[in-house]
Amino acid sequence: MRIAGHTLGTPHHTVPEALALFGRSGLDAAEIIYQDDYISGLPIGDTAAAAEAARVAAGEGVPIIGLTPYTTAINATDERTRAEAVDELKSAIDIAHTLGATRIRIYSGAWQPDHTDHAAHWAQLVRSLRELAHPAAQAGVLLCAENHFGTMTQTAKATADLVRAVDSPAVRVLYDQANLTFTHDEDIDAAFATQGDLIGHVHVKDLVFKDPDAPFVASETARVHASERAVISRVVGDGSLDWAHVLRRLRDVGYDDVLTLEYEYRWHPQDLDEPETGFRRGAENIRRLLSQIDSATAARNTGTAS
Repeated sequence: MRIAGHTLGTPHHTVPEALALFGRSGLDAAEIIYQDDYISGLPIGDTAAAAEAARVAAGEGVPIIGLTPYTTAINATDERTRAEAVDELKSAIDIAHTLGATRIRIYSGAWQPDHTDHAAHWAQLVRSLRELAHPAAQAGVLLCAENHFGTMTQTAKATADLVRAVDSPAVRVLYDQANLTFTHDEDIDAAFATQGDLIGHVHVKDLVFKDPDAPFVASETARVHASERAVISRVVGDGSLDWAHVLRRLRDVGYDDVLTLEYEYRWHPQDLDEPETGFRRGAENIRRLLSQIDSATAARNTGTAS
């Protein structure tokens, strides 16, 4: 598996500086935020910035494999609002093609527990992703709906339901077990039972609970504010998530692609090591676990053969 850095973890670096940092940290690839007014992101629709990022990535030997937009209105019942959001994601597909990126993180529409008319918003969400699936397929890009709070696919079940409703090979699941864990939704085995055959991309991060019994609360989609948090972010391997089990289950379902270290330094710098240290240590911990899994598998296979 390839390990990518995410520019969520480099809020004080330009995209070229982030790509260089990922290279120094021993990472194989990069996932870049697609958002205006973020120093470590690509501005929406800026083909010149994308071409320059692709040039730098090639020079650093750190290919850009994915984009992370923050578009949320693809489930809007107001048609003009929905259409504008779809157009923004179409521009992300074009930029991904310029970069040679093969996946785009998708927020499955904005949604909070107090919202109403789920069926109408869900229908718009499915409609939008069906409209986007064809240009994505033409560009060789997967649209990956994330298990993410503040959207219509907070749970693994909802994410799988959405992907099956859209019914396109260009729309897959972005599996994020940390998100499922701190929202008190599916555990590892339940997540794989529900969506394991649909995974197209994986985000990797870690945490410890301050209060494991506290109900999950988030008033925004992009982040959980400090006053709402019941967890503390950690470098992958330093927290409570059983990443060895996650990686074994990924192997079981045949996923052998990118693992993006979604290092949340943009939102929670007080919890984490400086980016270069955190990315390097996280990658080392994941590679060590993968090596242990592969060694154990080889030993079992040798025992079976004998």
